[in-house]
Amino acid sequence: MPAADTASDSFQARFEQRWGHLTRPHVRALAWLLDSPDLLAPASAHWGGRIASLGPLTPAVAAWLDALQVEPAPLEAALGPRFYSRLGLYAEKLLAFYFEQHGVLQAHGLQVQVNRNDTVGEFDFLLKNMDGDGNSLLHWEFATKFYLLEGAPDPGIFNHLIGPNLADTLGLKMRKILDKQLALSRHPAAQSLLAQPVRAAQALVKGWLFYAPGTAPRIDGISLEHGHGFWCTPAQLAGQRYVVLPRLQWLAPFKGRDVAVLDAAALQAQLFDLAQPVMVAQVDNIEGWEVERARGFVVPEDWTAQAAARRLAGGLPI
Repeated sequence: MPAADTASDSFQARFEQRWGHLTRPHVRALAWLLDSPDLLAPASAHWGGRIASLGPLTPAVAAWLDALQVEPAPLEAALGPRFYSRLGLYAEKLLAFYFEQHGVLQAHGLQVQVNRNDTVGEFDFLLKNMDGDGNSLLHWEFATKFYLLEGAPDPGIFNHLIGPNLADTLGLKMRKILDKQLALSRHPAAQSLLAQPVRAAQALVKGWLFYAPGTAPRIDGISLEHGHGFWCTPAQLAGQRYVVLPRLQWLAPFKGRDVAVLDAAALQAQLFDLAQPVMVAQVDNIEGWEVERARGFVVPEDWTAQAAARRLAGGLPI
């Protein structure tokens, strides 16, 4: 049986207490982006002062989210009719809407090109008025990530925190952001695009970490308050009510109606011969709503061996 944080002070419980009235998925996801704990500890020496934080959510922003629950048309118009296959792009669009609505967005997704066929990079966000005088810009790179701890933590390296599909590690991702992406404003081609200087470049990182059953280690460089869950194989599932979460519902704790709820045996049968990790939420039925109390990845039986082999071989791509 996977380890599940069922205490009344779990992140899911606190989120439901504050945001339980937000039942529209887009609004709920936006509330999570704005009010979830940072994944990384901004003050940690590992990050050299280059980790951004949105800070405490103000009453005015909370009221703005409440208004979107009542009338979501502005948010739906900003997202548009497209289907988002990439969770990162969906999260970026949500955050861009927030920055635009609050008057600080200078640019989102601004490409820097040397010529038509040579793209140097792209600014996730250029923000204005963040320093109070309006004479400079803030460059934020934004990432929403989900990593599973395989083996013992390796503080300062972070390659034991591996993406569920073995596509990257937290260490590789952060080295790419810190060493390459945050240096974009110094490129001559970027400077010719900017009407104002960039006074600082930082990474805003949101997400969840997942640990083997019965474990939740503290890792230097990771926020103490970060959202976390479990990972397990299908054989380790037992005795809970589960909902399988589509990728676009990985951000905020799940809350929904009219969804398929499975017990452990049914979920095991559905995930027989599992090829890729699947995110699930353990749910309780509260006043007709299925409400998440814990979450985790169910991984193939050989996932640990694959993750260890790829990490040791250095085969995880950037």
